[in-house]
Amino acid sequence: MTIINFVFLLASLVFVITVHEYAHAWMANFLGDPTAKNQGRISLNPLRHLDPMGTLLIFLAGIGWGKPVPVNPFYFKNRKVYEAAVALAGPMMNLIVAVIVLIPLKYFGDSLGIYLETLLFTIFDISILLFAFNMLPFAPLDGSKVVGIIIPDKWQGKYQEFLANSAMYFFVFLLVDHFILTRYFGFSILSFIIGWIVTLTKTVLFLGT
Repeated sequence: MTIINFVFLLASLVFVITVHEYAHAWMANFLGDPTAKNQGRISLNPLRHLDPMGTLLIFLAGIGWGKPVPVNPFYFKNRKVYEAAVALAGPMMNLIVAVIVLIPLKYFGDSLGIYLETLLFTIFDISILLFAFNMLPFAPLDGSKVVGIIIPDKWQGKYQEFLANSAMYFFVFLLVDHFILTRYFGFSILSFIIGWIVTLTKTVLFLGT
């Protein structure tokens, strides 16, 4: 990786994570929860959203996170639906960003210049990747809240029990996936799932622009 590509990667990560967390904060406030607003999280200042360890792990392990947006569901009129809406806001913002940068790439790519084209492609790829990863149904990922709205009420108790331990399940899964499946069998379930979501999303976006 060249220095310029590394700079573009770092800038893209900072931007994509920032708008992702901003969207969570904005939606929570819009739906009646001022907690994030009161902590200054409705901001496009990256310093308010980046988690140092989460950002470092993106480069070291390929998986990381931003600083979680605080949400107090007791402010919500419909807790399950509003929590899902707040969770979905982050990944949807990543899709919106992907569409925005895809338009000039698709229609003006040859005239953008190599540096701008590379930067936009990097933002596009990271936006789609972050969308795909966050839609996995494991807490604390956004997908766990989104999936929750389609779980029947009679199973909500069991689902909440699953969510309470799903971070541990996900951590164990990552260890098995990386240190056993990938190392000894050359196949990663996580990479396959995320790759499938990324490919499907890119196909839909390219057909729609």
